[in-house]
Amino acid sequence: MKMQMHFYPEESNVSAYGIHHVTIFCGDARQNVDFYTDVLGLRFVKKTVNFDDPEVYHFYYGDEGGRPGSIITFFPSEKAPGELGAGQAMETSYRVPAKAIDYWARRLAEKGVRADPIERRFGEAVLPFRDADGVRLALVGVHGAETEPAFAGADVPQDCALRGFHGVSLLQHDAASTATILSDVLGFIPVAFEGPVTRFQVNHTAYGGVIDIHVDRNASEGRLGPGSIHHVAFRAADDGQQAEMARKLSETHSLTVTQQLNRNYFRSIYFTEPGGVRFEIATDEPGFAVDEPASELGRNLKLPPWLEARRLTIEAVLPVID
Repeated sequence: MKMQMHFYPEESNVSAYGIHHVTIFCGDARQNVDFYTDVLGLRFVKKTVNFDDPEVYHFYYGDEGGRPGSIITFFPSEKAPGELGAGQAMETSYRVPAKAIDYWARRLAEKGVRADPIERRFGEAVLPFRDADGVRLALVGVHGAETEPAFAGADVPQDCALRGFHGVSLLQHDAASTATILSDVLGFIPVAFEGPVTRFQVNHTAYGGVIDIHVDRNASEGRLGPGSIHHVAFRAADDGQQAEMARKLSETHSLTVTQQLNRNYFRSIYFTEPGGVRFEIATDEPGFAVDEPASELGRNLKLPPWLEARRLTIEAVLPVID
């Protein structure tokens, strides 16, 4: 049965920028690096540690400069594999030129990657697939994306390379409470629905401008672990905009928001939105070149100043990643 599509006329007056990054649990660290650099052709932007658990790596992959909206990050974990459920982010999608979808279908098949047939979502060609840990990913063929900047790593041709995030989908029992936060605080407006999926969009950004809420009232609770998304981070231009978002979350929506935390490459606040998904708001500044030249991003283990005194101890417990 053909799914219904409807477009909404509303506009938002909230100044927001879309998705900053997505953070996910993975299993084997070396396997993770190989997949996202050698198969997807992303740049290894930063090799650091989980600042809250510094004996665990934190990997960042993205475009050449690690621009917000292109960054996917991973915490290697020895937990049991994650299980998708309501109140979790379920899929991360990337923009590629529309004509590159067939190239990627062939490439993933050649690399032995688990991929589904190309399908249509909201009028666009979509290629869903998973990495070795079961992380749900998709490539979305976007007309005009060929004019956007891209980093072509490995042997991926420049005209087929990933351009940055298309968006993230959330699995929820109900869309209403999450929709309020997306619209009132984060600047996303509802633009269409297709069956059980409602699409929200920030209209003034290409990278990371889409959030899809997939409603399944019968979905069971999930479990975090390798293969599951830990949190979705949204952009704030600076501390002032972030503080205003935090004020609105607390005063208008009665949500508990953390104090600002220094993540070295951005400054962050965290909260759990009403549907159960962990959200972060991260500043665009200062960026990933704050502690190493842009030409050398990802080559060496970088630690924040407050962990440098523990470098030898930390390096001794981390697996070697070339």
